[in-house]
Amino acid sequence: MEFGTLAGDYSVSRIIHGGWQFSEGHRLSGEAIDSTVDVLMASAELGVTTFDCADIYTGVEELYGRFLKKWASTSTACALQVHTKFVPDYDALEQLDRSYVNDIIHRSLTRLGIERLDLVQFYWWRDDVPGSEDAVEYLSDLRDAGKIRHLAVTNLDVKRIERAQDAGGRLVSNQIQYSLLDRRAEGALTTYAVQKDMGLLCFGTLAGGFLTDRWLGAPDPAASTNRSLVKYRLIIDEFGGWDALQALLRTLREVADGHETDIASVALRFVLDQRAVAAVIVGATRLGQMERNLGAFRFALTARDNDRIRGLIDAAPGPSGPVFGLERDRDGRHGRIMHYDLNAEGV
Repeated sequence: MEFGTLAGDYSVSRIIHGGWQFSEGHRLSGEAIDSTVDVLMASAELGVTTFDCADIYTGVEELYGRFLKKWASTSTACALQVHTKFVPDYDALEQLDRSYVNDIIHRSLTRLGIERLDLVQFYWWRDDVPGSEDAVEYLSDLRDAGKIRHLAVTNLDVKRIERAQDAGGRLVSNQIQYSLLDRRAEGALTTYAVQKDMGLLCFGTLAGGFLTDRWLGAPDPAASTNRSLVKYRLIIDEFGGWDALQALLRTLREVADGHETDIASVALRFVLDQRAVAAVIVGATRLGQMERNLGAFRFALTARDNDRIRGLIDAAPGPSGPVFGLERDRDGRHGRIMHYDLNAEGV
């Protein structure tokens, strides 16, 4: 395992086990799913020390709470970090107050069964609704009270990050989508992150599994009920379509052959090598998946490898614009698949 550092002294494993695919609407059914707690335990035993979830990932904080309890009971248990999020509902922003923020954070603590949240990642849906700075202030007060160790953001561009910083955020990271198919994080955001010593925690690095050997030579899936596949199939369209994906997968397979590894490891290694990237977030839902992902640490991409990959992805027409810009457009096809009010229940 490789480790990265946030805020000078906060160590995270450079592969973080993500929880989005454990939430409703993502998981496959039947025999394709192993016991989730067993999958998480296996990751921890491999040296993954950092796990990601969210207040809006239905059922996942409770699931991680069960995992943490079981992990703590083992004789070899080492300290783990769990990152969660604070994503107030779209329709609640106009009424958001301190009690709303306190309720969400204390609910996360209860679900996880811990006394302090290691990292809380903040997002605000609407620029037309004031109050994001107030929300950051309330979160900062909870940090000062010992309920939160570090504050961060997710899916925010430079302009929005600066507003949160000005409100006292002292932000240590930004969780964003970043992969060979989606490099919207490159440019201004990466430069800002380097200047401010802000780590990038990158999800979607395997594009929901599309950047793996499984899809090399496979037909285009006409439709899917799995939210991950729906989301990343739209990104493939922005990249140039199914034929463009296949051309990329063939190149990645050739690079992987030179290192006796697989496509996923090459895709992960490429992002891990980029500026400001502290870690990648990978969603493993079956035993054996995370072990294969650790192949990204067993080789180094050569200059020729990078030139071949860059030549191909630099020719792609998109996605373009700021991080999460496509997804923020509620009327666009990326925005229409989003769920905006997942915190309403139980608050």
